[in-house]
Amino acid sequence: MTHANKPRYKVAVIGGGTGLPVILRGLKNLDAHITAIVTVADDGGSSGVIRDYINVVPPGDIRNCMCALSEADSTLIDLFQYRFNTDDDFFSGHAIGNLLIAALKEMKGSLSESIEILSKYMHIKGDILPAAPEPLILNALFEDGTIAVGESKIALHRKKIQEVNVMTIEGENAIAAAPNVVNAIMEADLIVLGPGSLYTSILPNLMIKEIGEAVNSTQAHVVYICNIMTQLGETENFTDADHVEVLHNHLGGTFIDTVLVNTTEVPADYIINQPNEEYLLQVKHDFDGLRRQGCRVISSEFLSMKAGGAYHDTDKVVEELKHLLETAKLNIKNQNSWNKCPIS
Repeated sequence: MTHANKPRYKVAVIGGGTGLPVILRGLKNLDAHITAIVTVADDGGSSGVIRDYINVVPPGDIRNCMCALSEADSTLIDLFQYRFNTDDDFFSGHAIGNLLIAALKEMKGSLSESIEILSKYMHIKGDILPAAPEPLILNALFEDGTIAVGESKIALHRKKIQEVNVMTIEGENAIAAAPNVVNAIMEADLIVLGPGSLYTSILPNLMIKEIGEAVNSTQAHVVYICNIMTQLGETENFTDADHVEVLHNHLGGTFIDTVLVNTTEVPADYIINQPNEEYLLQVKHDFDGLRRQGCRVISSEFLSMKAGGAYHDTDKVVEELKHLLETAKLNIKNQNSWNKCPIS
């Protein structure tokens, strides 16, 4: 979107799920142009139903990012997020924003144009880009040699994942990023990964060939916001270093510069009372392992317990990201003045 004063910095945030909007809400207050690059491999819930009936990328994560970056009246945001209840039969479970995104795409024939139109009405501060121009299918290869097809199916297998990849609907490797995505990565001062599900929110973006290559070659400083909790069927028993190792292995190089790690203990009663057991345990720390992978570690009390969940504290995380923008010379990656530091 166009602003009267050109922002000082450029920040690209890559991910999906519920974690990405948490950070975007704070980032929009910085003196920076924000670009949210959002996964298009979601095949569950309202998004999954819509992508099955209409040739459009799953709109749910795009909708949530729009609301996070919106400066519109709260009533309009609430309407955009409103989800029909179970008594509405056909509309049951669908969010109004999802339907609007799908309808505009069908009207205009272009997802980018539909997002641009809605962004004007929603007074979006920044840009929201789907990672790819078409819906993709996420596949997981497990260590026992079996394969799961579809993002929503992966965690159900409860097996250790060896690697994931993304394919087009036609069964071809996902090569092309959506328009402007690669430019946003290459021109960024700071790239933020997460927070979000490692295998189903972050990696589906990075495994698109053009995006993976851009992240590996950009001069931007790359920050990974490590999850607070492990996830059932994805990252059981993972340390923070395990998360980073998986990312590095998938892209074939050490591209993460800084890792943000929460040090506040999650209350035991929260873990015990998880109804669906999606979140099992708190992610364990392995600071030596992170440093061996060339990462600077910023550890702090990033935990925020709200709405019955363990989330990252938006203000504290954004404060650290702001500090990186203001103090690091981000235009030359790995330059001598940016030494890998001990835990701060």
